[in-house]
Amino acid sequence: MILAAGRGTRLKSLTENTPKALVKAGAMSLLERLIMKMKVQGVSSIVINLHHQSGQIVDFLRHNNNFDIPIYISDETEMLLDTGGGILHAAPLLQGDEPIIVHNVDILSDLDLGKIYREHIESNALVTLAVKNRKTSRYLLFDEKLHMRGWENQNTGKKIIPEGDVPALTPFAFSGIHVISPALFPLISEKGAFSIIDTYLRLCKDHHIKGYRHDQGLWIDAGKPEGLEMANMLLGGL
Repeated sequence: MILAAGRGTRLKSLTENTPKALVKAGAMSLLERLIMKMKVQGVSSIVINLHHQSGQIVDFLRHNNNFDIPIYISDETEMLLDTGGGILHAAPLLQGDEPIIVHNVDILSDLDLGKIYREHIESNALVTLAVKNRKTSRYLLFDEKLHMRGWENQNTGKKIIPEGDVPALTPFAFSGIHVISPALFPLISEKGAFSIIDTYLRLCKDHHIKGYRHDQGLWIDAGKPEGLEMANMLLGGL
């Protein structure tokens, strides 16, 4: 699943009349880059959630014959549902026994999707979160076995650890890429618009939600002006 429903407010004028997913990084849009990466790395079909300027994305996909991969649209035109609400709303399109890769449209990386997918299956985790040791303000907290135990905002000092005081937790930044098992859907009790991280925090005490570190290699948040600028510098005309 590609999360592409965001308004792209961080990119300001670039997304006033254009959906963030169609903003270009180099010679290709963010959406096209991610679709092509998913195809090359073995994804068999894709669900994309849409809200802002959704018609442009539908037309773009139709014009490109869906890049020769089955693509299904989860329509959030009436209400933007955030990451958790978006995943839950798309559940009827994600039915099956296989895990689902969920990927923010504005993240560019060289993360091997097949590798994180296989590790997710081998670990029998409910959710596997790609994480990095990088500077940010909000972190997920993991124990020595990379089991998720909590969350913190280092700017405000707010911390959520569902099990109470757990010693020796290590903060890692979420990379906007995760693998979820179908068993997650019946466990989602949140309604409306909500962050999927809130769901993971509620569930991590009793379920196996694990981190997958990818500290080396490329990772860019192209939803930020500085990230998009870096992506354009690296990609040039590619």
